[in-house]
Amino acid sequence: MISKQNAEHYVWGGNCDGWRLVDREECSIIHEKMPPDSQEVRHFHEKAEQFFFVLSGCLHLELDGIQYELHPHEGLEIPPNMPHQAMNRSAEAVEFLVISRPNTRGDRVLA
Repeated sequence: MISKQNAEHYVWGGNCDGWRLVDREECSIIHEKMPPDSQEVRHFHEKAEQFFFVLSGCLHLELDGIQYELHPHEGLEIPPNMPHQAMNRSAEAVEFLVISRPNTRGDRVLA
């Protein structure tokens, strides 16, 4: 069994958390937490497709110039080579899953 409590943890973007629930070459599933007023760097993946699924809070995703607002139990698929950026514009933390096929290690290009 895997959960936030026993998964490999890392910090990204200075103050955001990630827990590696599945970490295989062909697939990764990461539980992420972004505090209020935080964002990742706009980027794309040359090989990986991703699916963002919100667990709690509100996640703003910019996908190739289009803004999306995702609420709990809503998700958005991002194809390879599509510039995107995840943001938390709210006053509370947002938690979400990022499912990537294949794994995104070494497959991130700044946009």
